[in-house]
Formats: sequence, structure tokens, C-alpha cells
Amino acid sequence: MSTTGVKHPSLANPPSNLIGGRAIELTGAGVRSHNPARPQETVWAGDAPIEHVDMAVAAANKALPAWARAPREQRFEALRIYQRLLKDRVDDIADLICDETGKALWEAKQEAGLLGGKVDITLDDTPGGPLSRVTGFDTKITDTRTGRCVFRPHGVMAVLGPFNFPAHLANGHIVPALAVGCTVVLKPSDKTPGVGQLMGEIMTEALRQAGAPDGVVNVIQGAADVASALSRHSGVNGILFTGSWPVGRKILESNLDTPGRIVALELGGNNPAIVMDDADLRLAAIECARAAFATTGQRCTCTRRIIVHERIADRFIPALCKAASALVIGAPRAEHPVFMGPVIRAEARDAALRFVADLSKSGAEILVEPGAPTDVPGAPGGHFISPAVARVDRFSLGDDAGRDAGCDIEVFGPVVRICVVKSLDEAIEQANTTRYGLAASIFTQSEQSAERFLFDARAGCVNVNAGTAGASGKLPFGGLGLSGNHRPAGAFSLDYCAYPVASLIERADGSTAALSPGMRFEDSWLG
Repeated sequence: MSTTGVKHPSLANPPSNLIGGRAIELTGAGVRSHNPARPQETVWAGDAPIEHVDMAVAAANKALPAWARAPREQRFEALRIYQRLLKDRVDDIADLICDETGKALWEAKQEAGLLGGKVDITLDDTPGGPLSRVTGFDTKITDTRTGRCVFRPHGVMAVLGPFNFPAHLANGHIVPALAVGCTVVLKPSDKTPGVGQLMGEIMTEALRQAGAPDGVVNVIQGAADVASALSRHSGVNGILFTGSWPVGRKILESNLDTPGRIVALELGGNNPAIVMDDADLRLAAIECARAAFATTGQRCTCTRRIIVHERIADRFIPALCKAASALVIGAPRAEHPVFMGPVIRAEARDAALRFVADLSKSGAEILVEPGAPTDVPGAPGGHFISPAVARVDRFSLGDDAGRDAGCDIEVFGPVVRICVVKSLDEAIEQANTTRYGLAASIFTQSEQSAERFLFDARAGCVNVNAGTAGASGKLPFGGLGLSGNHRPAGAFSLDYCAYPVASLIERADGSTAALSPGMRFEDSWLG
């Protein structure tokens, strides 16, 4: 398959790195993205020299002093220009997301439409708003001494983006970083380099219109070698990463000797949903099906495990299975409604299918058998997979699906497991049987049960009568355990982009300077 001359119509430049305000064209095909619905269709291709990591970090450091010292109103104006450009380009962004990720076009448009709103959320300075938490203040210490807190940017932030929300999640790091005066080096997923380049092109244009120095935002493409070089680079002051726990672990290892470097990790989940015997079963079935299979199961907040009370299991489980089987699978640009497009790669589809086969071998009952449709109209050879539902006896912390049907591993595809319990206590125990801790939900009409779950659930995002795959940009987003390191994104992104500096400012003269016990000072010593 030829990749010569590949240039998606949404992009201003051929495949490029963006460094110091200019596009550096990349030839070859060391990194290649393709349309998951039409795998022979190349979307972006180019070779990414490792030397560009040093160049991008140097450009970001060169731009940092002027950008950090600029009046914050100038930085905010750049973000407002960016917001306007995003609105103008929303269709281009959605087209590229659709082509590069395989998302249904309606969902790609949803992601593209979210981007500008991040600017409004970030710049909210109302009490409790994100900006209010990183706004300095003075406090009286004594009649002559003032205490002052100001917030300073960490510096150069490396943003390592994921493929599943290649625009939204990278944007969620970049906007807050720029608002407080950081500069950025973005390394998009090697599965979605085109979206990363488009985001960089739009931001570069906004910064140029605002009169910002070149190099405030830089984009470098590449695979694991580039990501590794960037995450351990001595010129980087922070690493903002969304991805898997194994990669997050490598980032932590590479930063053991740099405790002052900010590392914010969002690392996926094995998210539970509890359905109690007093739940609205129609609501619960619809929300669990949506949350389990949204984005073809490729959201870190997708419901992976459903815990059902025995009294309603014989009604809920068949309804969920029918809802899963009825989901429309199709080409992302199909004219009829499509709920699920393909997964990102054939390897991801095959891994999900193997996982279900291993569950079956270990004793799980496969209630909805997954398949790999090959006859999807308009999408020849696409990486399609249909939903899977498996019933297991219990959930446990095993790592091997072949030995343990309740294994605690994250499968990034449309697979959900169900177990049945006798009580709320048992349901909460099963929900918390995971080393992850990103999202959790309960479906109940009991306020007491809901309050109990809100307190006892070990997760960073806990919902009541709403699926796990539901979050608001006006709230924090992140988890604990293997899901993250207590540095949530969302509305709290600003909090990890700036650090507080405390100062004591004395306005009295030396005649009132206090001497501590054991001190003596004579004016004659001054000559």
C-alpha cells in the first residue's frame, strides 16, 4: 500500500512535526495511521526522527520565559482565539477523528464539539471554579507583615495523548497548561497522529494571531521510543499522560530520580456497575448497555463488570443481553444510525475475542457471543467486533483469564462480565474487588443505599443511576489504584499545571526588627 503524498484534507500541512512555530515535513511511513473501517486507507504516514524530541523541548523552553511572564489576559486571549478557530473547524476535526479512530461520525462530532468548552471551564474564576483555585492571594500576618501566595507554571509540559479521544483528552491538558503560563510538547498516539497534528496546527495559528512567541505549543510524532525519550527528558517539567497502566508504570520508573517533576496519570479502569433489586430496570439496562459498549468499548470509563442483585437477575440480565445484541454496528459514515464502529486495530479486536474465549474455557457462561463481522457495508475488512456478555461466579484479583473467570484486567473492547449477589454488602465488596479505581455506578431508588455506595466505592468517579461512562468537564476526572495517581484531570487540570509559592513581605524598617532570644545586635556594627 502506498503512502506517498498522503495528506488528509483537514490538515494544512503534509504529515509533519510542529516545532518552534513551523511545520517540519516527515516522509516515509515509520508511523502510519489507517482508517479502522477501511484498513487499506492510509490517513497519515511519516517517519519521526528521535532528534526532534530535543528540538521540540528546546523550542518549548525558549518560549517559556516570555509566555510565563506575559499578562494572563494575553494568554487568555490566545485561548479565546483558539476557541473561535475550533468552532470554525469543528467539521474538519470531526472528519479526521472519524477517519483515524473509526468512531461513528455522530460521536466524532460530539468530541469535536467539546473542545471549545474546555476554554470556558478553564477560565471560570467564580468561587470554586478552576481558575479561582490557582489565583494568588494576600493574608495579614502581623500589622507590618503580609503573607502572599502566588501560583507559578511548572514549565514545559509533555502531553502524551491517547487514541480513543485524541482531540478531547489532549486538549484537556493543553488548555489549562497554557492558561497558567506553561509551554507544551504534545506527543499524540501513534494510532492517531493526524488528529494531533491538526490540534497543533489550530493552536499554532491561535498563538500566532495572539502575538505569542514561537514554540509555546509543539507537536512531535512517534512511537514508544519518542514517548520514552520525551518522558525522561531533562528539559521537561511535567508529564501529563492518558493511557494504560503498563505504560504509566514505565513513566513512573523513568522519573524515580526527578521527584520535582509533576507526573499526572490517568490509566484506565475495570469499572463496576451495581444493579440493586429496587432499581429502575429499564434505566439500568439502557445505561449499562450504553456505558459498556460506547465507543466500541474503548473508553477508560466503560462498564466492564455488572453486579446484579439476585432478586432481579432473571429480568435484568436477559434485557441487557437483548440490548447488547440489538446495537447497530456499521461503517462510521453510514447514513443509518450506527452505535458502534470498528475498534482501532485488528490486534485489539483479536485480544477481546481471545479474552472471551479464555473466559469460556475457565467456566464462564457466554450469554452473548462476540463476532467479527466481515460483511459491513461500506467498510471492507474493517476491524469490527460485536458485543460480548459473559456471566461469572464472582470477581477476584486474578491476572490470568485462563485460570480465573473473575480476572482483574482491563480489556479495551466491547466485553462486559456479570455476576449475581445477594445483598448490598456483597455488591459493594464485589465492586471494590479490583486494583483499578476510575469509575463506578449504582442503580437504586434507595437514598440510603446510594449514600452508602458513594462513601464506600473506591473510585474517583462514582455515579448514581447513571452509567460509568458519563463524566462532566465541570468536575474532576481521575482515579486511584492502577487508574491514576490522585491528580485528576477535568476541572482540576489547572491544579497540576501550577504550583504555589509562599512569601512573607515585611514593610517595617530595621528599628523594629525583633531579636530572638540569644541574639544581640548593636547599630555601631554597621559603621
